[in-house]
Amino acid sequence: MSHPTGLRCSQKRRTIIGVAVLGLSLLSVAAANPADSAKPTLTVFAAASLTDALNEAGGQFSDRYRITVRHSFASSAQIARQLAAGAPADLFIAADTEWMDYAIERKLVRAETRRVLAGNALVIVAPANASEPARAADWPAALGTGRLMTGDPDSVPLGRYAREALQFLGLWSQLGPRIARAENARAALALVARGEAPLGIVYASDARGESRVRVVTRLESRTHSPIVYPAAIVSGANPAATAYLEFLTSADGQKIFERYGFARLGSASRGAGP
Repeated sequence: MSHPTGLRCSQKRRTIIGVAVLGLSLLSVAAANPADSAKPTLTVFAAASLTDALNEAGGQFSDRYRITVRHSFASSAQIARQLAAGAPADLFIAADTEWMDYAIERKLVRAETRRVLAGNALVIVAPANASEPARAADWPAALGTGRLMTGDPDSVPLGRYAREALQFLGLWSQLGPRIARAENARAALALVARGEAPLGIVYASDARGESRVRVVTRLESRTHSPIVYPAAIVSGANPAATAYLEFLTSADGQKIFERYGFARLGSASRGAGP
């Protein structure tokens, strides 16, 4: 049986190593950019569902290390295509493995830097003042003449996950044609919150932060592929991107994701890819 003292020492060593790695990353930024070492700027392309968590993370990182972080949020499809079109960025964070694979195959990002930041879950939501059934078999009737709001299944990760879940539940033939296809996860949530759709499939993290919707039910993880957020440094990026990626995967970064309803790194690694 491991001795508690030995365990504490091992944990302390890991913490010291993590801090040392982050420190070395920051020193390399200053060495590579002597003229801008006072406050370099990073541009991060990230999935829209990460908006709140990354805004806080970027603020903490900037305050701590004097590195400005500018986030550009949109659907994974949009930001991946922007990268492919030559838009300048330092870090790319997608909401699924497919769009990260797209970026890696086109050498838009450095494959060896790929990391999973967090995980998520799917929920069915309704406007907060509505009373909708939790049983899957009742959802088609609950829509009435309305539409089921979620991301576009042809391109938006949220929509892809939603399609998989509906197929697993045997409801795709009924509900697929009735989907209202939002351009990103936040847009899908906003339309349900405004009462423009009676039901929506959104991320649990987004629903948690929106008081105008209520969760009807949580979809089991076995109904869809693991929801993960892979990140990778863009080819030719500012060296400071390494430090920010290290911060996001550190204990402090993980606490931020957890606070906004995301799954911690350890439980999000399945299906992450190489």
